[in-house]
Amino acid sequence: MSKAMMAFPELRHPYDEKPIHPPGAATVLCMGRTATLPETGSGDALLIRPEDLGLAIGFELKPEGACFEDVCIPVPNALYVEQDGRTWFDLTAFADHIGQPYVADLAERVWSFAEVPAKRDNMMLNAKAPDIEITDRQGRVVRMADLKGKKALIVTWSSW
Repeated sequence: MSKAMMAFPELRHPYDEKPIHPPGAATVLCMGRTATLPETGSGDALLIRPEDLGLAIGFELKPEGACFEDVCIPVPNALYVEQDGRTWFDLTAFADHIGQPYVADLAERVWSFAEVPAKRDNMMLNAKAPDIEITDRQGRVVRMADLKGKKALIVTWSSW
């Protein structure tokens, strides 16, 4: 690209295709995050390096299983796949195992995972609201942390 085109962004072609990620990599969308996994196994399943589980969906592999905060899920040996002399973790099989919905664009190597059901269920059992802050009608900032130990009713409305 010429220096003139770099200086004048309006001269750039708006429909130039740009790769989503480097060749051989995959992109995972999960819980509001986008992660680019540097390498994956081949095939239609999302085979990732076990150490990339945290990067992909926030879980950490421990002796007791795959753990996210205070939730640990036992990991069956079948989720580890040998391919090309390496051990991969089958993330799509893990999602099926825990009932986590996902969609994939196999041609582009992009997967989008919904919230982990066990995490959502645990939040409902604990009845903990997320820590939010809002501005009331008088312009004061109200934080959920300020209401700790008190009952609160939050009513929201939107015109769209």
